[in-house]
Amino acid sequence: MKIDAQSWLTGVRRRTSPNCDRRAPGTKISLLVIHNISLPPGEFGGDSIERLFTNTLDCDAHPYFDRLRGLKVSAHFLIRRDGGITQFVPCNLRAWHAGVSEWRGRSRCNDFSLGIELEGTDDTPFTDAQYVALIRLTRRLRRRYPLTDITGHSDIAPSRKTDPGPFFDWDRFRASL
Repeated sequence: MKIDAQSWLTGVRRRTSPNCDRRAPGTKISLLVIHNISLPPGEFGGDSIERLFTNTLDCDAHPYFDRLRGLKVSAHFLIRRDGGITQFVPCNLRAWHAGVSEWRGRSRCNDFSLGIELEGTDDTPFTDAQYVALIRLTRRLRRRYPLTDITGHSDIAPSRKTDPGPFFDWDRFRASL
């Protein structure tokens, strides 16, 4: 696994999301944000997450999807339950994963962060395969970018987000890095 000259990770699945833009010149990528997602909520393995991130989700296909109509979001990476990784946005671009957010006095966390979505929910333990993939990916990203902090979506947007949730094992993750 390497990061190529265009900031794509080699050896993983790639689906390009239009939901990204350029970072401000000179911006250092210093924050890694861990999320969880499942669509519909609590269902795993379908293509709805990819469709959401690529603006191809049929919002009439499930009652929950109606609330996502017109939403433009993405993440740099998605790690499936089986440990498979998909990259949606090259690391040098700003993915739209954090929303209104603040970390250590800096707002707009999308500007200086990378976002990793774990397929999951707040009330479901993550799989061993996901931890293995996340640790490997994080190590690779830390070798390339000056990541000084790793945190959850709940820490940068505490009034609106709860992910990656209480079942994410921060101790296991951090000890493995």
